[in-house]
Amino acid sequence: MNRPLRSNLKPGTALWAARRAQWRALGISEADMAKPKIAVVNTSSELASCFSHLDGIAVEVKRQIREAGGLPFEIRTAAPSDFITSAGRYGAYILPTRDLIAADIEVQVEGALLDGMVCLASCDKTLPGQLMAAGRINIPTIVVICGYQRSGSYKGEHVDIEEVFLKAGYLASGQITLEDLSGMADVAVQGPGVCAGMGTANSMHAVCEALGMTLPGSAPVEANSPAMLAFARASSRRIVQMVQEDLKPRDIMTAGAIRNAVMMVLALSGSINCVKHLQAIAHEAEVEVDVYGLFSELADKIPLLAAVRPNGDTLIEELDAAGGARGVMKRLQSVLDLSARSVSGGTIGEALKEAPEPDRKVIRTIEEPLSRRASINIVRGSLLPGGGIVRLGGVGERKVKFTGSAKLYHSRDEALAAIAAGDVVAGDVVILRGLGVIGGPGMALTSAVVFALDGAGLIDDVAMITEGQLSGLVNKGLIVGEASPEAAAGGPLAFVENGDRITIDVPAKVVDLHVPAEEMERRRSHPQQFGAQNLKGWLRTYQHAVQPVHKGAVLD
Repeated sequence: MNRPLRSNLKPGTALWAARRAQWRALGISEADMAKPKIAVVNTSSELASCFSHLDGIAVEVKRQIREAGGLPFEIRTAAPSDFITSAGRYGAYILPTRDLIAADIEVQVEGALLDGMVCLASCDKTLPGQLMAAGRINIPTIVVICGYQRSGSYKGEHVDIEEVFLKAGYLASGQITLEDLSGMADVAVQGPGVCAGMGTANSMHAVCEALGMTLPGSAPVEANSPAMLAFARASSRRIVQMVQEDLKPRDIMTAGAIRNAVMMVLALSGSINCVKHLQAIAHEAEVEVDVYGLFSELADKIPLLAAVRPNGDTLIEELDAAGGARGVMKRLQSVLDLSARSVSGGTIGEALKEAPEPDRKVIRTIEEPLSRRASINIVRGSLLPGGGIVRLGGVGERKVKFTGSAKLYHSRDEALAAIAAGDVVAGDVVILRGLGVIGGPGMALTSAVVFALDGAGLIDDVAMITEGQLSGLVNKGLIVGEASPEAAAGGPLAFVENGDRITIDVPAKVVDLHVPAEEMERRRSHPQQFGAQNLKGWLRTYQHAVQPVHKGAVLD
């Protein structure tokens, strides 16, 4: 190692002496203390199957780092799972944990002045948090995609966690029995890893490859498969070289790379959560880019190339076999920034030259796509000047225009009870407010309301606007998610009343409230409070520091 390492403190200083004493007590040799010191960022947890395999991967990663001439240090962070951590406070802990992960990495890696990071990426918020930390502290970093879970079958039909999540909303209407729902849940997940669909986790894994922050060909991949383990080993060796080369995240996550990532989300109709995560990553990497503006600009230019569940019938395993994220990029190469760099050491263009042609049956071409309808749509207007997001992925018919009457609810349970009681009827625009990043805080999980509308047979006859978070698996109905600015921040949503007429026009990218200006002025003179009050702990800290969702919901 010729390049000076920041981790090698000046001999004779108090910090050097204290570190030497600590590390010698750990059995670290004199020779090892001079090597590149690599953080192995592990979000292991026994709470969810998403993370249950990471400890085994960490062991192999550390072994490979040692063999490559580095000194690994495993560090742990929080490990949120949408299906487990969402039980408390209506899912309010989910999004704030992303920023907690970023801060946790910063504290441990910057505090110890380590030289590089290998991040083990799994469930929805872990990868965004890791990439935010990488952009913030800007030391050589490589991401290991730790894979998707295997699915099962029930009564002769394929079943995965997405199907279980959806069918839970059918229970109240009697379209499924508790016995069948339990039976599906018992077999849906057949191994470790993330949800087996184009939810937020697999969407962000593909985004990571488009950003150049994981080795080409890494995503998606089956958890604990030979391919995944091969990428983990190669990444562990590569990080030591990256430290020697001083190849940093801000050299890789440029404006061009983020533009490439936006195209990836559009081509796959990825989760709407990718929008705010990419904006947050850009913020931390100090890249001056308007991600919402990019989605709006590119939505009509980048067609749908692959329809992975829930967007269509394609399984994540089939996308993997057809060429994965690299195959999608191969199809997009005429419009990508091919000069963007990769952790491999080369450019995206160089990586794509070596990529095999993807399977045309699964990954279509730009000239002959599955659909030219914009898959991720940013809508703005008098109701949501900051914007909202409509996902219209897939190839079936979808409602894209709606005018109806506002029906207001202030919690997930309140809305679910109203649907069960028949209070929501055709022509309503269901609005869930007080549940955004400030009001929730952290965007309360509202996907169950969408599934209940579907189960009640109303999904095509109503529209919905929510400040809360939607699972990346939501892909039915005319649903405006991540509405901004939220009611708790004094946005126009705070002054909507039951019965107000609202228009959503996706092709026109509009969501408008039809209330005269003088009436809105009268309502504004009587402000109300929305969202959770008198919080304690981490959620209180988050509530007081978080920025609007259209700014990435980063902390200030």
